[in-house]
Amino acid sequence: MSTPSFAPSCGEVRARFPALSGEWALLENAGGSQVPAGVSDAIREYMRTTYVQLGAGYEISRRADAVVAAAHDLANLVMGGADTGVAIIGPSSSQLVAMLAQGLAPRFEPGDNIVIAEAGHEANMGPWARLAKQGVEIRWWPPTADGGTGSLEALDGLLDERTRVVAAVHVSNLLGEVVDVAEVARHAHAVGARVVVDGVAYAPHRAIDVAAWGIDWYVFSTYKVYGPHMAVLWGTHDAIAEVERPSHFFVPDDDIPYAFELGGVSHEGCAAWNAVGDHLRFLAGRTDSSPVDRETVVAGFDTMAALEAPLVARLLTGLSEIPGVTLVGAAEVAARVPTVSFTVCGHTSEAVAAAAHAERIAIRHGHMYAHRLCTRLGLPIDDGVVRVSAVHYNTVAEIDRLLEVVTQIASEPSPHRSRGLHA
Repeated sequence: MSTPSFAPSCGEVRARFPALSGEWALLENAGGSQVPAGVSDAIREYMRTTYVQLGAGYEISRRADAVVAAAHDLANLVMGGADTGVAIIGPSSSQLVAMLAQGLAPRFEPGDNIVIAEAGHEANMGPWARLAKQGVEIRWWPPTADGGTGSLEALDGLLDERTRVVAAVHVSNLLGEVVDVAEVARHAHAVGARVVVDGVAYAPHRAIDVAAWGIDWYVFSTYKVYGPHMAVLWGTHDAIAEVERPSHFFVPDDDIPYAFELGGVSHEGCAAWNAVGDHLRFLAGRTDSSPVDRETVVAGFDTMAALEAPLVARLLTGLSEIPGVTLVGAAEVAARVPTVSFTVCGHTSEAVAAAAHAERIAIRHGHMYAHRLCTRLGLPIDDGVVRVSAVHYNTVAEIDRLLEVVTQIASEPSPHRSRGLHA
């Protein structure tokens, strides 16, 4: 992360998000972020003026074509792979990875193996694990003993010449650690394997650079990156060529990305995603209306990272100072995002979350779709962890409100009380 040349105030950032004007501290952003006003405005404007089918040739349809094309261009820019691959837009990361696994399945033979990071989200685990039914060996890449996402030494012990895919995670949506995916890719490519990276928990916080990292496939959800409920799957040209197309038989195989976008993309969602580019322009200090470029994307995310740094520092320090609180995952890591999970001794995660909710603080408890990781860590699946996930529009004051609630409930003797501070 470089030092941003533009530093908007917290108030300036928050003023762009209508949902932040109320009493709630919204600290459950890993489940879905809020959107700037321009994003919702773009959906409304599109549906009022441009809500027609693509490719029909008349003027309004050509405008709709341009909106969808611009959304793909922005997705490629955000991925950092505009010159080396293609961005495919779909309804969710779960659906896109399932489609990818299904499209690659015919290439796998009994005895081939797939390595799956056990610290990941089920979206990039289940579709690959199901290929065991056709004789593919599934090898689980475990988290480290100290709560890290997984070591490269352990990965090397799982790779061989029959490894076809490494399903990796850039940031576990439960652990928060940033994984060096460039090194993961280097190790996987050494044995000829493709790398599929789940970047859903990374993308809201830092600039993606698939080309620099040498990634074959990368996926993230736009609704967790201040946009509409869609997702993007990016693949290199070579990797895409290996996948069986899922679309109608008359759609040409080289009609990419359309051959992977069954039924077409959400047009109004594309309009909304384009407005996320306007937010990146604001964060980068751009006052003009020229198209977003890669420099703007990187500068915008650098600003996000700078705004998040005091949040993660306060959150980790504050939680570690509360007796009875146990952080889940490695507390001291060189790089992480402000997604932090913990448990409170003597109290269920559900009770801790309920205490926060009573004080109008939105957090979450559960396994966070990291079901297998919770099992590995010995956490009860039905109760899981308490997860706090901040982004650049949150404040240290909101973190302090949460810490006050956790301090209060951690001091209570009864494991069954789930009231807030003033209930």
